[in-house]
Amino acid sequence: MDLPVDEWKSYLLQKWASLPKSIQLTISTAETLSDIFLHSSSLLQPEDELFLKRLSKGYLVGKDSDAPLFYREQGNKKFQEKDYTGAAVLYSKGVSHSRPNTEDMSLCYANRSAALFHLGQYETCLKDISRAQTHGYPERLQPKIMLRKAECLVALGRLQEASQTVGDLERNFTATPTLADVPRQTLQRNLHHLKTKLQEKESPTETFPATLAKTLEDVALRGENERLSNASSSVGLCIDPLKGRYLVATEDILPGELLVKEDAFVSVLNPGELPPPHHGLDSQWDTSVTNGDLYCHRCLKHTLATVPCDGCSYAKYCSQECLQQAWELYHRTECPLGGLLLTLGVFCHIALRLTLVVGVEDVRKIVKKLCVKISNKDICLPESDNQVKTLNYGRGESEKNGNMVETPIPGCDANGKYDSNYDAVFNLLPHTENHSPEHKFLCALCVSVLCRQLEAAGLQAIPTGVNSSQLTAAVTPELCPDVTIWGVAMLRHMLQLQCNAQAITTIQHTGKRETDAQAMTTVQHTGPHKSRMGVAERQQKLRSQYFFDCTCPACQTEAHRMAAGPRWKAFCCNSCRAPMQGDGVLRCGNRSCAESAVSRDHLVSRLQDLQQQVGVAQKLLRDGELERAVQLLSGCQRDAESFLWAEHAMVGEIADGLARACAALGDWQKSATHLQKSLRVAEVRHGPSSVEMGHELFKLAQIFFNGFAVPEALSTIQKAEEVLSLHCGPWDDEIQELRKMKSCLLDLPPTL
Repeated sequence: MDLPVDEWKSYLLQKWASLPKSIQLTISTAETLSDIFLHSSSLLQPEDELFLKRLSKGYLVGKDSDAPLFYREQGNKKFQEKDYTGAAVLYSKGVSHSRPNTEDMSLCYANRSAALFHLGQYETCLKDISRAQTHGYPERLQPKIMLRKAECLVALGRLQEASQTVGDLERNFTATPTLADVPRQTLQRNLHHLKTKLQEKESPTETFPATLAKTLEDVALRGENERLSNASSSVGLCIDPLKGRYLVATEDILPGELLVKEDAFVSVLNPGELPPPHHGLDSQWDTSVTNGDLYCHRCLKHTLATVPCDGCSYAKYCSQECLQQAWELYHRTECPLGGLLLTLGVFCHIALRLTLVVGVEDVRKIVKKLCVKISNKDICLPESDNQVKTLNYGRGESEKNGNMVETPIPGCDANGKYDSNYDAVFNLLPHTENHSPEHKFLCALCVSVLCRQLEAAGLQAIPTGVNSSQLTAAVTPELCPDVTIWGVAMLRHMLQLQCNAQAITTIQHTGKRETDAQAMTTVQHTGPHKSRMGVAERQQKLRSQYFFDCTCPACQTEAHRMAAGPRWKAFCCNSCRAPMQGDGVLRCGNRSCAESAVSRDHLVSRLQDLQQQVGVAQKLLRDGELERAVQLLSGCQRDAESFLWAEHAMVGEIADGLARACAALGDWQKSATHLQKSLRVAEVRHGPSSVEMGHELFKLAQIFFNGFAVPEALSTIQKAEEVLSLHCGPWDDEIQELRKMKSCLLDLPPTL
C-alpha cells in the first residue's frame, strides 16, 4: 500500500485522462516541482475532496464505545481454545477502542494480562496488570489479577515482591471475604499453591524479549568509518549526477558482515492488507490480524501488548514512552487524519511525517539554502533567491582557481563527513524527469488534498512553534506560501521514496509450525539478483523502479548470451546432456555430438506440460495421497532429466517434492538422497552461503535427525547454522530448532 488505495488512484487517473491536452502538457513539461505542485493543486475541485472524504470514512479509525465488549468476547473465545496469541490481539483491539479510565479499558487490559501470562511473557503481563489497575479495574475482581501478579513475580524470581503481594491479598480477603468475584475455595487453593512455590524458591526465568534485545544491541560494525557515521570501514561514499549518492566497497567484505547500522530518519508502519472499507451502518468490527496490531507504530518493535492512542483506535505503541514521543513529534497532527492517511498510502504518510519531524520552519530553511547552492530545478521555489549557483557533482575532485579540490557531496558537512540529517534526506534524488506525468499528477494531488486538510484545520497541532498567523492567513482555496513550501517538500519526498525507501519485511506463520519434513517449504525471493532472475527481467525491474541501466559484470556477461538464458532455465541435449545453445532453434553445445537441432518452442511446451504434472503431484501430496505422488513425481523426474539441464530449477523442485513424499512415508534415506539433489541445485543457483542454501540444509538436517543418522545430522546442522547465522538473528526459529536437534543428538549413542 505504498500508493493510494485503488479507488482514489483510479479516480485521479481518470481525472488526468479527462484534462485538456494543453493542461496535461503544462504539467508534463513543468521545470520545477513547485510548478507541478501549484498547477496540480489548482485543479483540485471540491467534488474531488468529497469523493476522497467518503473513501477515507470507510477506514474506521475512531473509537467505538460498543467495540470493547465485542472484542473482549471474541478474545474470550480464543482464550478458551488456548489460542492465547489470538486472544491477546483481540483484547488489544478492545483496548484501542476504549476510552481512558473506564471499566472497558481496565477489563481489556486485565484479560490481555491473562493471555500474556499463559504465553510466558511475565514482565509484560505485570505491566498490563498495572495498566488495568490504573484505569479503574473493579474492586470485586482485584483478587484475580493479584493472584496473577504474584504468579508472575514468582516465575521471574522476584520472591520478596511476590511474598508481599500474597500477604496483601490474604489480608484483603480476610478483611472483606465477600469482596472477591472468585469462589472462596478456589482462591484459597491458589494462595496455598503460591505459598508452596515461594517456599521452594524457584530460580528466576529469563524472558525472551530481554535476551533478544541484548543480542541485537551487541551487533557491531567492523572498524570505524571516519567519514560515514554508522557505517563500516569497508565502504566509502561516492556520488553520480544521475544516480546520486551511493556506497562502494573499499575492501573485501565477508559474508554476513554488517555494513550499515543506522536508524531510519523517519518510518511509517505499513498497515499491510487492510480490510475492505466500511461504508454501511451495519458493518461488523474486523477481527483479522494486521501489522498495526502486532508492531509499535513508532519504533516498529513486535509486541502483543500495545498501548493505544487516546484519540484514535488505529495508532498503537509498545509503551507509554513511545506513545508520548510519537504524539509530540507528529501524531497530534496525524491523529485526526487517520482514515485519510490510510487512503492516501504509505508514501504520502512518510512524506508528511518527514516534514512534521523536521518542522515546517526547518524545511523552509533547507529548501531556501539548497536553492541558493544547487542548480537543481527539482528544488527551487518562486520565493527563493533569484541568484542560483552551480554545485559541481562528481566522485572525486573539481578545479577551482587552477587547483584541484574535493567535490562536495550533498548531505555532508564542510569537512566531508556524512551524517543522518534532513539535509542528507532532502538531497536524495527524486528523479522527477523519469516519473510519468500521470504519476507526478497523482502524487501532487495527494499532497495537495493533504495540505488543504491541514490548512483548514489551522495547522494548530504542528509541533514546531511556527507563527500560526503566517499559516492561517489564507482563507481562499489557494494555499498560503508556507503550506506551498511544505507541499513541494512533501511532493519531492513522495517521488524520492520509489528509489530510496527501505522496507523491513516479516513472514507471519498462518498455522502451527511443524518440525518434521512435512513442513518443508521453499522461500522465493523477488530481488533483481543474477541467481534469481535472468538479465532481461532484472534490468527491466531496475529500470522501472530505479531508472538506470545496470552495467554490472554479471549483466554485461549475460547480455552477450542472453538468448541462452540463465543456467537454471537451460535445456540440455537428450544424447550427451550438454547444454543447448541458440535462440529460436537450439543445438547441442558439444560439437562432437550429432544430435539434431530442436526448436525452443517445442522444449518450452514440454516444460509447461512438466510443470502441470508437478502441480498435480503437489496437490496429491497436500491431499495425503503419497504413493500416487511418488509415482507421478518419479515419472516427472525421468522426463526432466531427458531435456532439462541438471541445474534447472524444475529439477530441484521435483527432487524437493520427492523428498517430502518419502519423508512423509518414513523413508528417510530416500528422502535424504532426493533432498541432496535439490540442495545441489540451490547451491549452484544461489551460492553456498545464500539463505536459500541455509533453508535447504535445514531441511536436510531434519531428515537426518528423523532418520537417526547422527554423524550426518550433526555435520549438516553445523553447516546450516553457519549459513543461516549470516542472514538471520540468533533467535531465528530455524536456528533455534537446529540447536535443539543438536542437543538431542549429542545425548544419543554414537551409532544406532
